[in-house]
Amino acid sequence: MSNDNKNARPEKLSAVKGMNDILPAESARWEWLEAHVRALMALYAYRNIRTPIVEHTQLFVRGIGEVTDIVEKEMYSFEDRLNGEHLTLRPENTASVVRAVIENNLLYDGGKRLWYAGPQFRHERPQRGRYRQFHQVGAETLGFAGPDVDAELILLAAALFRRLGIADWRLEINSLGQPAERAEHRRRLIAYLEGHVDALDEEARRRLHGNPLRILDTKNPALQAIVEGAPRLIDFLGAESLAHFDGLKAILDANGIAWTVNPRLVRGLDYYNLTVFEFVTDRLGAQGTICAGGRYDYLVGQIGGRPAPAVGWALGVERVLELVQESGTTTAAPVPDAYAIVPDAQALPVVLRTLQKLRDAGVRVQMHAGGADGRGSFKTQFKKADQSGAQYALVFGSDELARGEVTVKALRDGSGAQEARQLADVAGWAATLQSPAR
Repeated sequence: MSNDNKNARPEKLSAVKGMNDILPAESARWEWLEAHVRALMALYAYRNIRTPIVEHTQLFVRGIGEVTDIVEKEMYSFEDRLNGEHLTLRPENTASVVRAVIENNLLYDGGKRLWYAGPQFRHERPQRGRYRQFHQVGAETLGFAGPDVDAELILLAAALFRRLGIADWRLEINSLGQPAERAEHRRRLIAYLEGHVDALDEEARRRLHGNPLRILDTKNPALQAIVEGAPRLIDFLGAESLAHFDGLKAILDANGIAWTVNPRLVRGLDYYNLTVFEFVTDRLGAQGTICAGGRYDYLVGQIGGRPAPAVGWALGVERVLELVQESGTTTAAPVPDAYAIVPDAQALPVVLRTLQKLRDAGVRVQMHAGGADGRGSFKTQFKKADQSGAQYALVFGSDELARGEVTVKALRDGSGAQEARQLADVAGWAATLQSPAR
């Protein structure tokens, strides 16, 4: 092997297309959103659940529906080479939550309110706000049948948007009724579409007898007139389904939540019945849905559990954060309260002991780091302290340490005031370093 080959750098690797790094400057916004989510879920008495990223493929085929874009085109599925199991990276989280509830018998003592957050995976063309690894926050209630929990979930999502400073959205709702009502509508819809089969595009023809409802959600402009003239599912609903829908609307009205009935809103998953809804914005281009969900009273039974009613939603974190950024909401990364300047590496044992005491007292401290010959001058370290955003510099100079002290220097108020503090009494002055905003 030549010396040139020995010294050659390995090829630089990059992330998989559509699966993005979230770097520290950006992740601060994610942490900010997650903190709001945790606080709000606690107010509504929803408890966190965390499911595996990898599930058996059959869970999604049975739960989502075999004739859906997700199952047919978008899932990352593979065969486990050790045991031959067919596995899939979860493309959505509702089926996983239901599987976990059934497997762990969580409904034995009554209904449950649950929430989750995490990555999902779909093999689709990456575009603004839509990636192959994307993140969702979701809320699910299982074991409750009335429109009150449908409304509660919508109110929860609206409250989250208020907290995040997002106001430019509209709520679209619809009812898909019950299976018998959908079956009659499906029969009439297929007959209607068969009368226009020559005008349907290839995708619509493929779905005609497998999943005709999805044709109503087409984005093809050439089909809009046909879709507008199609039989409306809401016209096939019976008294109970209409009463459920009217109950939802009454609660939303009482809480000042504006809504619009969209008879073409059918959602892309087979497991929905009765209420479906979407929060939509016009600020993200074609990918305008930021939160969507609905009732899925039959999914628990489809996956193998004792039948139980359920309803939930999921929101796209990437899309929501785009709206937050456009709204100008401040989500600055946390900065240290203090920055430790250490000119002499021999002082590190004392310095680190002191910094640990400060951190134990709740003070955020960043220490200047470097090898024995690379710590940098006082000037360099003060420059780093200023760049860190810290309110104070802690100067551990040889003179200070000889007196058992550290110099605390103000960096932000323009005064440059400094004061000596005793190392033997860290607990006594630690609180003076904490930022008032915390």
